[in-house]
Amino acid sequence: MDIECLKTLNCNQGAVRAVRFNVDGAYCLTCGSDKKLKLWNPYRNLLLKTYAGHGNEVLDACGSCDSSQIVSCGADKSVIIWDVSSGTPLRRLRGHASNVTCVRFNEESSVAISGSLDNCVMCWDARSRSNEPIQVLKEAKDSISSIQITDHLILTGSVDCRIRQYDIRTGEVVTDFAGEPVLSACYTGDGQCVVVGCADDCVRLFDKDSGEMLGEYSGHKIGDFRVESGIDNSDGFIISGATDGFIWCWDLVKAEVVAKLEHAPGTVVNSIHSHPNKVGLVSAAGPTVKLWGKPEYLDSD
Repeated sequence: MDIECLKTLNCNQGAVRAVRFNVDGAYCLTCGSDKKLKLWNPYRNLLLKTYAGHGNEVLDACGSCDSSQIVSCGADKSVIIWDVSSGTPLRRLRGHASNVTCVRFNEESSVAISGSLDNCVMCWDARSRSNEPIQVLKEAKDSISSIQITDHLILTGSVDCRIRQYDIRTGEVVTDFAGEPVLSACYTGDGQCVVVGCADDCVRLFDKDSGEMLGEYSGHKIGDFRVESGIDNSDGFIISGATDGFIWCWDLVKAEVVAKLEHAPGTVVNSIHSHPNKVGLVSAAGPTVKLWGKPEYLDSD
């Protein structure tokens, strides 16, 4: 995986709980333990806006399809929809009984979907004034750790060792057993497989339709931390954070370690997010975020 560290952001917001690119990869969001959410141009190491309104740590965030809104969630049990330019909260959604760990917009950004330690996934109409969820998914028997949404599927990962795919068109849910508590789950770029980061120091690759396990990627350690795993934009490399301060990269087909990107030795790389259009990523460890890619990216952004 031929990329290098392009920029290091000192976020000054306590520990960064999550880092996320926006829809086109031009900006990124950082979620802080200091209750604040920040919007950056990572290519210029430029802080654009700070969003304050959560009553506790911010745990996840997602930008809308036109980058005009942000949805965030946190340990204050709330989901907030923000206006990007003014920095003001447009909606505060309260329905979860515990920390809200993950949140995403659907593709049209008309629905926000959140997952929580209360074992529930809630769907919120982002365009109405209603503060009640339009749907609550209660199939999980333990905390929801991750959510991803495609045009008609909601993919959730849970500490109950299962990934679930909800088909919005048919109303059906397909459950696959991962064998260990699931810390993160995401589709590959071609939509054919699911990358599942598990609590036993192993990343697993499953066929989306059959549920068959296609590969295992190991060697890294995550301890008792919530560490994210994923796949790069080329669909060629599995990536994961780790407790040794490195981002581990495996060849998807051979399952061999091909690179270890040094974020900060001795810290936990807890959050990673691949660039939506290019081979590259952002990673978070402690108070810092690093932008990884190729030097020419700095000239084009």
